[in-house]
Amino acid sequence: MFDSNENLLFSVHGGGDDGGGMAGMLSVFLSAIEDLLSLSPSEILEHLLPGISAMENIHPLFVHFPIALLTLFFLIDFTGSVAKKKEWRQVAGWFLYLGAIFAGLTVTAGLMAAASVMHGDDVHEIMETHKHFGVSVFALATLLSIWRMAAMARLQGALNVLYLSCAGLMCVLLVFGADLGGLMVYKHGVAVEAARAAIAQGLDVRPHEHDHDQEHDHSH
Repeated sequence: MFDSNENLLFSVHGGGDDGGGMAGMLSVFLSAIEDLLSLSPSEILEHLLPGISAMENIHPLFVHFPIALLTLFFLIDFTGSVAKKKEWRQVAGWFLYLGAIFAGLTVTAGLMAAASVMHGDDVHEIMETHKHFGVSVFALATLLSIWRMAAMARLQGALNVLYLSCAGLMCVLLVFGADLGGLMVYKHGVAVEAARAAIAQGLDVRPHEHDHDQEHDHSH
């Protein structure tokens, strides 16, 4: 017969040879905390968030937020406008306000990054265009936010068409800006430590390729 009291006692004390149960889990957790407390703050960050600790700047931390928030704003606002759903447009407004805030943080972090990351003449022009797209997105997001708060009840007819057109333009600029950001990272290796080290050493870095037609001997 199953005895719930005995089963609970068995689990708490970690019965079994594998040290399972709540006591075993607690022991592992406390051991991990003890290990972390023995490290310096920078070592703790590197241990918990190795990707963030390896970054030269915080621009990549913010960049995805305005992309997601402002895109959702436009899609929800456009759909709410066509379907005449006032509630949808109210929700879309909050995505816009948050997107404008994060766009400002992203642009600020990007300007700081541009002044610190190493880049050649081939990247400088791309970076300048990327910056202009980012500033334009932030300016449009701010304008649309102020416009919305000041005249939301009057966003109808031709005025609403103009408003949605500006929102659509903002999303187009957002896409082009994001594309140039990806180009700098994935093609030119801007702020990528491994790529910078390879360039500094004059190495010929190429993608690793396999010849699938060649037979491999896996007997050893």
